[in-house]
Parts: sequence; C-alpha cells; structure tokens
Amino acid sequence: MANRTRRHSLILYLNDDEKYILDTKFKLSGMRSRMAFLRHLIIYGYVYDVDYGELHDYNTNLARIGNSLNQITKRMNATGHIYDEDVKEIKEMMNQVWHTQKSMLSRQPSIKQ
Repeated sequence: MANRTRRHSLILYLNDDEKYILDTKFKLSGMRSRMAFLRHLIIYGYVYDVDYGELHDYNTNLARIGNSLNQITKRMNATGHIYDEDVKEIKEMMNQVWHTQKSMLSRQPSIKQ
C-alpha cells in the first residue's frame, strides 16, 4: 500500500433509489470499474458512451470503394475499356456512403452559440 497513488478513501452512503441510479448509469457507461466511473464523474462531471458502429460502417464502405476503384483501374489499364457495370457498382457504393454520412450527421446535436 505504500506505492498507492490514491491515498484518500471515500465512504458514500446511498439510499436504495440512489444506488439503483448509480448502478444503472454505471452499466450504461460501459466502464469496467465502478471506482473509475466515479472518479471520471468527479473529474469531468459526466460520462458518456460513444457508439462507433456507424463510423465503422462508413469506413468499411470507403475501403470497398477504394478497392473497387483499384480493381477497375487495373482492368481498364489491361483492357483499355471502361465497363458500365463497374461505374454502376461504384455509384451504388457511393450511395451507401452518402446514406451513412447523412444518417450520422442527422444524429449530431446542434451547436448553439
């Protein structure tokens, strides 16, 4: 215990409702440690969980487009022709990217100045 950086303990008494709220918020935070959760609340005043699922989908779609463009470029250089199917494929992928981007932007909170 001599090497402990946090030397001060805190005892906190809660009623049943407060304990329920604390437990619920802790579970929603996605943090692994209740102590880390409480320290984060004390230091920053809030804890939030960010879902990066849509951003992952967005990046996946962009990577697919990049790969498709590379394949189309290679085929075009080899044959000297541009195929309508390739252009259609790229347009469909771009529509997916735009749809994902619009969805992400529509969920962003508005910034008030």
